[in-house]
Amino acid sequence: MKAHAAQHSIQLVVSQLVVSEAFYAGILGLPLQRSFTAPGAPEHMVLDVGGVAIVFVEEDDVIRTHPVLEHRLGMFPRGIGVTLHFEVTDIEGIYDAIMEEEMEILYPLEVKPYGVKEMWCFDPDGYLVVLDESLAGAQG
Repeated sequence: MKAHAAQHSIQLVVSQLVVSEAFYAGILGLPLQRSFTAPGAPEHMVLDVGGVAIVFVEEDDVIRTHPVLEHRLGMFPRGIGVTLHFEVTDIEGIYDAIMEEEMEILYPLEVKPYGVKEMWCFDPDGYLVVLDESLAGAQG
């Protein structure tokens, strides 16, 4: 049995899985799952988005497994040049939660002429996250 249905994956290094879990699952309400790992293998979380798995791993585990990456991981802030785009429900509630947590917002929640409510924010590790909710879905 496969761990998840995704055929392709993107791995993101994060500072702490528990913090990423609180943001992606707790605030955004996305179906993030902790994966069962073999004893001694690094813990990780998986978000399956239409056949592509976004895999979250802690930086310390990556460095322990691949020490050659330590220098490169320290060269730039995390998240530079990466944008994650998600369709969500209850974007107004998400916006309120992000404001309450005093997280960084790039573009505040607004209605766009192409029929969505949209906001841009940064996750706890500096990855740019674009959220939108269809106006049709919000009204129906």
